Amino acid sequence: MAASVVDRLVAAINTHDLDALVSCFAPDYAVDFPAHPGRGFTGPDHVRRNWEALFAKYPGMRATVTARVESGNEIWGEWEFRGDDGAAPEFWQRGVIVVVAEGDAIGQARFYMEPVGRTLPDDPAGRPER
Repeated sequence: MAASVVDRLVAAINTHDLDALVSCFAPDYAVDFPAHPGRGFTGPDHVRRNWEALFAKYPGMRATVTARVESGNEIWGEWEFRGDDGAAPEFWQRGVIVVVAEGDAIGQARFYMEPVGRTLPDDPAGRPER
């Protein structure tokens, strides 16, 4: 089942197990960021570098999939990534990631993730920060 690779990925992120995390991706893995075309990349080595940096900066990093739909080998998931080490600014993103499984690995993904907007603490109108 394609969803099992998403479950393995979430578990690897939440335990900060880089080897388990990288094993979730196919050797020819390709990711696309449709709203930010220049961010795309290929290969699990790039995945390792990205997550290694995130884990170092945010030792409390966690991932949650709050909803998902599976159709064949494609999983549309609503994700949340959150991390705060108390020193660096908090990392908090929500959005959709579309994963295409190839066997028991992720072969492709499309990220529609954005930082979570916050309300300014001294704004009685509750306007979001820009």
